[in-house]
Amino acid sequence: MELINKIFTTNYIKSLIEEDEEIARFRKESEDRNIPIIHEEVANFIKVILHLLKPLKILELGTAVGFSSFFMAKIIDNDNLEIKTIERRDSFVDEASKNLERLNYKGNIEILPGDALEILENLEEKFDLVFIDAAKSKYLDFLPYCFNLLKKDGIIISDNVLYKGMIANDDLVERRQKTIVRKMRKYLKTISNHPSMESSVLPLGDGLAITVKKGETYE
Repeated sequence: MELINKIFTTNYIKSLIEEDEEIARFRKESEDRNIPIIHEEVANFIKVILHLLKPLKILELGTAVGFSSFFMAKIIDNDNLEIKTIERRDSFVDEASKNLERLNYKGNIEILPGDALEILENLEEKFDLVFIDAAKSKYLDFLPYCFNLLKKDGIIISDNVLYKGMIANDDLVERRQKTIVRKMRKYLKTISNHPSMESSVLPLGDGLAITVKKGETYE
């Protein structure tokens, strides 16, 4: 985090946030095991987006242990909510299923196990919101599918888009991360300049991008 923002600024922002007890407990359990989940300040911003958009159909790429799905369901708090969340790692699929089974939330969360691109190719329903928190080198590959699966005026939230500051500063780029950096920069340039999208990139957490679908055609 400190590679994007000054650590004292981040710590101050986090000090203002009071998470729901169940969410805070789930966060601590995950962070104690070094499971990557959305940062507190990112979650707080997403909470505002959820209250504004009031989405009832959400697609998530990257379930991990189920924290983000549970967080969104807890915030939206609606029996009609439907979340489809994609996860390729069997261990995470199993753990997320158990975590979601023991937690209280409204709506329906369905975990779709397998490769995200293969699953995206076969989805046909439309979503109010897409949350991308999966393999960073694949964001640009996911984008056309996510765009087409999104309703008009729907939102794509992309997490970790500044990746430890490397996306914004060549001096920070590690040799083995060059491919990820190159692809993520192309992704950010695409969503920032596409005629059918309106996007903003924010230095929250490890970088967050908010994209609104304003047109119907991706190409």
